[in-house]
Amino acid sequence: MKTGTPPIAPLFARDADAIIAGLGKGIRRFAGKTVLLTGAAGFLGSQFVHFFARLNDTGALSAPCRLLALDNYLRGVPGWLHALQGRDDIDIRTVDIVTARELPRSDFIIHAASIASPIYYRRHPIETMDANVVGLRNLLDHAVRHRPESFLFFSSSEIYGDPDSANIPTAEDYRGFVSCTGPRACYDESKRYGETMCVMFHQVHGLPVKVVRPFNNYGPGLAIDDRRVLPDFFRDVLADRDIVLLSDGRATRTFCYISDAITGYLLALLSTHDGEAFNIGTDAPEISMENLAGMVIRVSGRQVRVTKQVSDDPQYLRDNPQRRCPDLAKSRRLLGYEPRVSLQEGLSRMLEYYLSRHSSAGGSAPNG
Repeated sequence: MKTGTPPIAPLFARDADAIIAGLGKGIRRFAGKTVLLTGAAGFLGSQFVHFFARLNDTGALSAPCRLLALDNYLRGVPGWLHALQGRDDIDIRTVDIVTARELPRSDFIIHAASIASPIYYRRHPIETMDANVVGLRNLLDHAVRHRPESFLFFSSSEIYGDPDSANIPTAEDYRGFVSCTGPRACYDESKRYGETMCVMFHQVHGLPVKVVRPFNNYGPGLAIDDRRVLPDFFRDVLADRDIVLLSDGRATRTFCYISDAITGYLLALLSTHDGEAFNIGTDAPEISMENLAGMVIRVSGRQVRVTKQVSDDPQYLRDNPQRRCPDLAKSRRLLGYEPRVSLQEGLSRMLEYYLSRHSSAGGSAPNG
């Protein structure tokens, strides 16, 4: 890399350092290699970009790796990525994987391009399915031609649908209870079919494909207008508004801080467990949305309350899982995965990120 390489922001550097430590000697696999990342402008994409930049900055590799950061960038190149454009090790390319026919060769492929927020994938159901099916097929065909060392597909914990209590925590062999025509089906079912494609390409073509199923990742970099639950809560408290729940607040989730999650994803990518799926998240605490809202208020120190209303959207809660908690036994056994950041610590770091964005914007509303 040339002199004057733009550094990454301190909050992202801290998380990247934790990921590097969590991977141990495994990071050596990236030395001198090229990584193709789709969805580079998204939340998960931002974490991978910062990780690989930081990995090169530390000098831990015998030769720097190169990142091909692909996205359609329909909303423009985000500020954090624009700030890294002067780096020799990050190649930012505008590519729509749904229509792309020629993709650059690489040693590792990470397919993270997808619309993951329910508000937005319900507005753009066909585009959501295209990224998870057509875009994935293009990448798999590309991999058959060029034979990467490893291929990582981001599925979702949503493929389980709404499990019964006997299947909480939910293991990877649970087959799911999912509607194929409901308001969430465009996301859930396209991720399920994506997994099927990955397994078939492994069986037929011997591709070294791994599948990960994220469970509610959060942390710095998650846009405050993303419309998922934690950004919504922080958006309210930072505006000194009461948090409004559009439900009874009883649904429960576990939340995995982003450095723990990225560590798990990279452990899967670097593993030899081809054709396998892994839950990546945390299994405690399983917290209700009402209690989560209260925790955000306490972390923020704001004098606001939690209130409840009924959504104007009659489909808002349809097919919404009541519980979501992963069984991590397989990931622990085969990958050595172990989440480490507590929910309170993670929420504090997320608050720090939003406040830093607020300050850098001159006191305007923070954004991602």
